[in-house]
Amino acid sequence: MNLFERVSQTEASKEMLCPGAVMLRKFAQKYETELFEGLRKVTAKAPFRHMVTPGGFRMSVAMTNCGAFGWITDETGYRYDRVDPETNATWPEMPDCFLKLGSSAATEVGFDEFLPDACLINRYEPGSKLSLHQDKNERDFEQPIVSVSLGVSAMFLFGGSRRNDDTERIPVEHGDVIVWGGPARLRYHGVMALKEGFHPLAGGRRFNLTFRKAT
Repeated sequence: MNLFERVSQTEASKEMLCPGAVMLRKFAQKYETELFEGLRKVTAKAPFRHMVTPGGFRMSVAMTNCGAFGWITDETGYRYDRVDPETNATWPEMPDCFLKLGSSAATEVGFDEFLPDACLINRYEPGSKLSLHQDKNERDFEQPIVSVSLGVSAMFLFGGSRRNDDTERIPVEHGDVIVWGGPARLRYHGVMALKEGFHPLAGGRRFNLTFRKAT
């Protein structure tokens, strides 16, 4: 199957990327007002910050979390934690619209009982990027990853099971959702450096909501 072959003529917004990975074009647009309001509330309690990798590198993408668990990185490694290390408080509760979107997108592609307990929120400025990586700090790899794009368009990189495998460049726009699990669950992925752009709700930024089941 060609990377962007339509799943069916009646589901024009659904695209199979590979076995286990599906693009839902514009799926999140109907939630956009609620999502940005939820984003505002979350970041008021847990502001964006540039985390540092175990190797000492400052990430160009600013991050925060909501839900029962938050993903963090520092000199001791990558992990999930219930507590925000910058505020010493638990992470903000996941807004209802976030939870509804993450679960419904997973159900749309066949992951019927996905109930995320963590949402990593990334904020991209022009020039920000995310290097190829696997999402593998979660306990149950049977659970999918749900990635939601908001704001300025970007180029998503989807690779293979090894870091040096070839990658596909997949344009992602405001409202697009990618869900991957099953045989695609541990594929490497990343985001190319964000180009200058503008979106009425996000200005020159891109926001990415990544829903996971951490435990």
